Amino acid sequence: MRNAAFKIATAAAMAAAAGLAGTAAAQSVRGVSKSEVVIGMHTDLSGPAASYGVTSSNAMRLKFDEINAQGGVFGRKIRLIVEDHQYQVPRAVQAGNKLINRDRIFLMAGALGTPMNNAVFADQLKAGVPNLAPLTAARSMSEPFHKLKFQTFSSYYDHTRAGIKYLAEKNGRKKLCTLYQDTDFGKEILEAAQDQAKAMNMALVETATNKPADTDFTAQITKLRGAGCDLVAMGAIVRDAILPYATARKMGWTDVDFTSQSASFDQIVASAPGGVTEGLYVGAGTVMPYRDTASPQVAAWWDAYKAKYGSDPNIGAVYGHNIADLIITALDRAGKDLTTEKFLSGLESISGYRDIFGGPVIGFGPDKHQGTTDVLFFQIQKARFVQIAGPLKY
Repeated sequence: MRNAAFKIATAAAMAAAAGLAGTAAAQSVRGVSKSEVVIGMHTDLSGPAASYGVTSSNAMRLKFDEINAQGGVFGRKIRLIVEDHQYQVPRAVQAGNKLINRDRIFLMAGALGTPMNNAVFADQLKAGVPNLAPLTAARSMSEPFHKLKFQTFSSYYDHTRAGIKYLAEKNGRKKLCTLYQDTDFGKEILEAAQDQAKAMNMALVETATNKPADTDFTAQITKLRGAGCDLVAMGAIVRDAILPYATARKMGWTDVDFTSQSASFDQIVASAPGGVTEGLYVGAGTVMPYRDTASPQVAAWWDAYKAKYGSDPNIGAVYGHNIADLIITALDRAGKDLTTEKFLSGLESISGYRDIFGGPVIGFGPDKHQGTTDVLFFQIQKARFVQIAGPLKY
């Protein structure tokens, strides 16, 4: 009897120990507990790109708050920690270090800026922290392939090549030029123009560069016009998309198309004073919503955002909503016993996904971490981005 009792007690102890070990194992997953999962984001809240950083993080919180109010995902609330890097690489490194090592985040999502993401990657990937949907369309966000790097939309490179191809074929353009920032971002646009020109046996007849803070583009536009360009691919963001285009029109150079990419896909560009950007083409990875033409679902989202934050959402908020929705989808697919590997598998199982705004179909896979390469093509008409083509390939 005593031997039987001993065996029962021993079995019970072993079962209890196994249960404790299982609990400890679950709690050892960084950024995950029984009650919450912690998401990190380094972005610009007070610098030159704050219009993206503030609205994207606000939209993520809005979506997470909605899910948390319903009990979270498998009982876990989602906690978002946002750090301000002011669009400065050293501050991004500091912010990333805090999120990775002190806050021990489960996932980095919506981090803003190409050089900022690139600077944080080394420590982040070494720590095993996935990177999802950074707010930059640089190819380095998904290339070279890494099991922890996921990008949702098409790249600046895709936008530029698709735009050149469309305008060359649709508008009969033959003499390509490029105006690009003298930065790593701008050089990606130059490479896209060179590659598309080669693919179409098209002449790249001239190039011109600018610094990000330049305000006078007379010399660059004079140079490109003198070369006889009829199509200009722009490696521009916001101000350096508005100013050169306005300069060309002011100089009377109108028999030319200008095309930019998603870094210029900002309502500030479309609604520039005096309609100076009317007619500019822009390739992008998703749709720019407007309240008066929105679907009921998008209108409800718009109104909820404005009610909570006191301002209309912009394209940054669109990105933020989509990122949060993808996170929730992947967490749901990962299941109750959440681990990084299960979350990655959850992301990789997503296919046929479309956002509420009408963007392109997104899907991942074990060897595919770029959600789509489809490009939507817009022209500024009456101070709005009007989609005229897409999805495009090149």
